[in-house]
Amino acid sequence: MAADPAAVDWSKVPATKLTLFYPGQSSYEWLRSEAHKGAAKETMRGDSCVSCHDDAKEEQIQGNKIMRGHPLEPTPVKGKSGFVDLSVQAAYDDRNAYLRFQWKTQSSFPGNEHQYLRFDGKEWKVYGFPKLDKVVRDGAQPGIYEDRMSVMIDDGKVPGFAKQGCWLTCHDGQRDMPRQATKEEVAANALLTAIKKGDLRKYLPDTRSNPLDWKTGKSVEEIAQLKQAGAFVDLMQWRGHRSHGVGMVDDGYVLEFRLADAGKDMFSSNADAKTHQPKFMWDDKKTGYRSITADQLRKGEHFLIRERNAVPFDPNAGWKEGDLIPDYVLSREDAKGSAADNNAIASWKDGQWTLVMIRPLGLANGDDKALKAGGVYNVGFAVHDDNITTRGHFVSYVKTLGLGAKADIQAVKLP
Repeated sequence: MAADPAAVDWSKVPATKLTLFYPGQSSYEWLRSEAHKGAAKETMRGDSCVSCHDDAKEEQIQGNKIMRGHPLEPTPVKGKSGFVDLSVQAAYDDRNAYLRFQWKTQSSFPGNEHQYLRFDGKEWKVYGFPKLDKVVRDGAQPGIYEDRMSVMIDDGKVPGFAKQGCWLTCHDGQRDMPRQATKEEVAANALLTAIKKGDLRKYLPDTRSNPLDWKTGKSVEEIAQLKQAGAFVDLMQWRGHRSHGVGMVDDGYVLEFRLADAGKDMFSSNADAKTHQPKFMWDDKKTGYRSITADQLRKGEHFLIRERNAVPFDPNAGWKEGDLIPDYVLSREDAKGSAADNNAIASWKDGQWTLVMIRPLGLANGDDKALKAGGVYNVGFAVHDDNITTRGHFVSYVKTLGLGAKADIQAVKLP
């Protein structure tokens, strides 16, 4: 790093205050339907969201309304807020851009836990799911999921993103959305079969011959041309467990699917595909334990890091019912290529996350948007809080980020 972001005097960097709101199932298709009363035609012709939603308090009103029994949220999470306030600061030097975020969590603890593998006396099974999942709503599983802070970046090459932001990526058929795609529908889809995907996730409308129908995927060759032309959205995700544990930010992009950048992520599954046993366990010589139990959750940090505190799993170590081992193993050393571009410094104190994302300038990878001094970019922000994922996040309307250029959020040049 050219500068030490921990030593930056952030009190001298202007902060932009945003309110992110709970969108529920307000998909790309919903915005263009008659259910989006009084605005479907405007959305179809490409009008910006804020051309209608321009009231300073509207995000709070919208989020609370959706969360409390609105048709856009068929399974509201009891007690969950409809919005979150987010402070955004930006700076850059000759090598990196630094994005600093602060937000209060609804939980009284940092969301740095993710799902586990639990020994039931005979075998290891997944333990803990997001709060929107039926098994959690029914009380069969606890709500366990990491906090996340996400940034989408467009350099002007994605049609419509400057006006309607991340709603271009959110569609009916996706997980926890209306008409969620079945395994049979996914298996019968030529595009998803060609890219070897078993479900439907975020995508851009230009990758479908009919933008309102996810099943009408264009050919792999056509999509490759879109990617070469830069018609994808960059997606950086700081994950409170799977990237925070090694001080990194997950790097991906959205085109025909939500995809990881080339190389290797900083996290991978810790479950053996055949035996379902963990691949690694904690090194008790370094941690004092091989596993934890449910009463130890949310008391400290429970990262399983291959090069730091992990050893190969021993199936004969005298496991007891209720023993827990993380379902993901982390590694900074193993993270490679474009997927390993971004770093982070994060801390949780007095109910608030403070996060600095560190993004190298001028990336030349074909799956990244290259940030440059003087550039202006369309950005969208999302926060996942309170053990939740998919549509359960808070989102912003699209903003602009300028590196030494006029924008909604102006990055300050560091000495």
